[in-house]
Amino acid sequence: MDIANLFFLIIGVVTVLLSIALLGVSLIEKEFFAAKRSIWLGIAGILLLVPAWWSWEGVSIMALAIAVVLAITAFYLFWPYSRKIKIDDWATQIDERDIMFSRARMAPDSDRFKEYYQRKPENYILDKKWRKLPGLMSSNSKLNHRLLYAAADAGFATVEALHPLVETNRKANTKANYSEKELTTFIKKWAQHLGALDCGITVIKENHWYSHIGRGDEYGNEVRKSHKYAIAFTVEMSKEMMDSAPKAPCVMESSLQYLKAGTIATHITEFIRNMGYDARAHIDGNYRLVCPTVAVDAGLGEIGRMGLLMTPKHGPRVRVAVVSTDMPLIANKAQRDTSVIDFCRICKKCADLCPAQAIETGDRKELDGSLRWQINSEKCFTYWCSSGTDCGRCMSVCPYSHPNNWLHNIVRWMIRYFPNFRKVALIFDDFIYGRKPKTKPFPNWIPSK
Repeated sequence: MDIANLFFLIIGVVTVLLSIALLGVSLIEKEFFAAKRSIWLGIAGILLLVPAWWSWEGVSIMALAIAVVLAITAFYLFWPYSRKIKIDDWATQIDERDIMFSRARMAPDSDRFKEYYQRKPENYILDKKWRKLPGLMSSNSKLNHRLLYAAADAGFATVEALHPLVETNRKANTKANYSEKELTTFIKKWAQHLGALDCGITVIKENHWYSHIGRGDEYGNEVRKSHKYAIAFTVEMSKEMMDSAPKAPCVMESSLQYLKAGTIATHITEFIRNMGYDARAHIDGNYRLVCPTVAVDAGLGEIGRMGLLMTPKHGPRVRVAVVSTDMPLIANKAQRDTSVIDFCRICKKCADLCPAQAIETGDRKELDGSLRWQINSEKCFTYWCSSGTDCGRCMSVCPYSHPNNWLHNIVRWMIRYFPNFRKVALIFDDFIYGRKPKTKPFPNWIPSK
């Protein structure tokens, strides 16, 4: 057997082993479409083994030529150079009164309603459309599911019950005598013990704060910038639940993870007060900080095409909460991951499959002093008000949302360090899981209606 045939043998064996591994992982994940495709991959690997047994001269020359091409391709794909991708910090503050959740809470014809739309008449025209629709978790919505809507509403109501705890004047009279390192290590590890995936700390920047409060009794007031540090953490959203997006399980899962994040945040906030320091929890419906931008600077991920935090091991399939404090802590030295931005640039799967067509398909643009993608929040929210759910289709189809296991982590690692591999990874993901994966059925313990 010559060198060319030996090369073919190695490639064939690796392909067959990869198909077996992918088949096993796919069956565990109940990804039956992927399982079928992995079988086809295995057949291709077996066909690659055939040249290894070819012995006549003409075929050996052909095998050598193909082997050389494969070797050059492999060198190209796994050349670990650094591709220059510009990443900007968020340049300006956001006025919370402008976000969709704040606008949705305003009662029509109220003083707040009139004042806002007199100041922002362009938004009045945009908002007229979704105000005529049934609304989030409405019984008249297209995807109405009374059981799951009731469960989701219970979760959001419980989060709201935590709001009186996010900011109080209560704290111990004396400050505990622990070093910055001890406090930082304890909070990070404890957050994970409480159920957080990852936890990071950053010094709060001006652009992290909302400029004005957009919800609650303090509506319209300027945000008080009182703390130095922010503790950001993520919690995982169930892939099984999100795979049924945009149907009702996704809004049920959203409320559950907002509740989990809120509980962890208020728990840590109370702990910090017990240690003699001031703290505030920033949870669903009661924010003073823009959590995703804080999370980026805390080293938890990057903001992707869909406008959500993209984490290294779970992609956008997370919820974020933050605790701000004057407790002395050690901030993370966040290393920005340009590979996520580069992959989002070429992928576009979330944009192609967005039911509302609210996600841009083009490259990033200069907006408010920073280079980024901007989703059309009015289109997105209009779809929510029609379907009755918070959709989540972009989360469910994102290649980064695959389960956190050894096989997907290897692919994520290669995407991060080998720029030329990213397009191949996307092609492979489209082949194995489908370019337009179908919405999956409800988990078997949930009735379909």
